[in-house]
Amino acid sequence: MTGIFLQVNQVVDTAQNAAQAAEGELTLSFFDLAMKGGIIMIPIVVLLILSIYIFFERYFALKDASKEDTTFMNRIKDYIHDGKIDAAHSLCQSTNTITARMLETGISRIGRPLNDINTAIENIANLETAKLEKGLPTLATTAGGAPMIGFLGTVMGMIKAFYDMANAGNNIDITLLSNGIYTAMVTTVAGLIVGILAYFAYNILVARVEKVIFRLEARTTEFMDLLNEPAN
Repeated sequence: MTGIFLQVNQVVDTAQNAAQAAEGELTLSFFDLAMKGGIIMIPIVVLLILSIYIFFERYFALKDASKEDTTFMNRIKDYIHDGKIDAAHSLCQSTNTITARMLETGISRIGRPLNDINTAIENIANLETAKLEKGLPTLATTAGGAPMIGFLGTVMGMIKAFYDMANAGNNIDITLLSNGIYTAMVTTVAGLIVGILAYFAYNILVARVEKVIFRLEARTTEFMDLLNEPAN
């Protein structure tokens, strides 16, 4: 009977220890987990914050750039058909959109060869496109660079684990290797998460930029056709 009670007590102790260990794992906060990644987590966190800022800043900037007065082109057409070039130019100056800035350049050059007008409009469009794409190269770099930094942390963590193992000699303990393994695993996961988020953010913004560019090209074509009408 005594042996049975001893076995029962051992089972209870084992269960209690397992429960305490599980509780400790559940109470491990995200910050504590990130700290296990070591110093390599600093550039990964910086890239994460930078990517979030660029995404939201560009998202709302592109949202504003996508807005356009539906009556704007109709008013421009009416003014040009009626020969009111100054009124069309003034309308473009008072309208704060990319399309208005492009057409303002074209209207100010009416009377010159059409190729010159088209080239001037395209130059403005290229400048505006460059402004819209601001920050996108950084997102693309983060999408590829963050996982690489994470893998660097993985290598550093494994080197630390093997170094501790070599110094321990015959007294190898799993707790001795935990710091290196934590660094290896946490940095890998963090780098991949940041890289994936940056990748999706980049493609979302690129799609919105292309949508704006397509609309600008359509407005440019519409304006050049308008200038060609009297010649026809």
